[in-house]
Amino acid sequence: MSPFLLTRTLPVDATDAALRADVLQGLTRHPKTLPPKWFYDAHGSELFEEITRLPEYYPTRAEREILIDRADEIARVSGARSLIELGSGSSEKTRHLLDALPVLHSYVPVDVSESALHGAAEALLAQRPGLSVHALIADFTGGLALPGTPGPRLIAFLGGTIGNLLPDERAVFLKSVRSLLSPGDALLLGTDLVKEEKVLVAAYDDAAGVTAEFNRNVLRVVNRELGADFDPAGFDHMALWNPEHEWIEMRLRARRAHTVKIPDLDLVVPFEAGEELRTEVSAKFRRDGVRAELGSAGLRLDQWWTDSGDRFALSLATAV
Repeated sequence: MSPFLLTRTLPVDATDAALRADVLQGLTRHPKTLPPKWFYDAHGSELFEEITRLPEYYPTRAEREILIDRADEIARVSGARSLIELGSGSSEKTRHLLDALPVLHSYVPVDVSESALHGAAEALLAQRPGLSVHALIADFTGGLALPGTPGPRLIAFLGGTIGNLLPDERAVFLKSVRSLLSPGDALLLGTDLVKEEKVLVAAYDDAAGVTAEFNRNVLRVVNRELGADFDPAGFDHMALWNPEHEWIEMRLRARRAHTVKIPDLDLVVPFEAGEELRTEVSAKFRRDGVRAELGSAGLRLDQWWTDSGDRFALSLATAV
């Protein structure tokens, strides 16, 4: 069996330091914000897996449909011998690509969770014992150095996660990805598409209330990690469509005026009744906009695939 290598480029205490910085900065500004990455402790990850199975939440199913239908074409066009997946998690969706890439030599999953990387590698090596897996514990938004693997290389950034970045952040991220590509390499990018407001809002405000609990979970994370005294039940879940920016905003709205103490930061945070804390932006895209953003980063949009309902897109872009 090929060896499994694990490299840590993220310092052990980096997560704690990042949480402290994000909470201090986000809760002392107006309007208040917290980044969506803090949803995902073990409980939050379980809630998100439940969300992906809800009837209202289409992106996961739509992207999987494209991967199943187009995996052979993606493999043929990219000719990839190395697959690098950013934010790989369980690598479940990636297996459709792996099955279609018989000449694949190396798989490089990149994630902040060591346990997720170990679990994914174990499952993948059982399926493809000849595959070389070099996992990276890293934050792909903070710059990334990849191990030496044979080309052509395909970098995959799936799930529509790029929509969680604001436009300036997306520009920086795409330029950083471009810097990792050599001639013949490509980026496979998943983007959720603009559609009817009621469909978008329902995907982030399901009837069962699972997304509401997922949203409030960020407060539980801050309570546990920083000793805060947030009352998650004291906040209402909001999911709103912003037509100007064409993105969904998830917010938590305070039901009453109160203060939150965060002892580990020596911080007291006042909330007015009805005040909103933004916890996620999820941008939706159009083909011309994706082409323009890729082009600004030095990437050429070569292929564009959508699901049968034109709800979600996978694009393949190469360096220019």
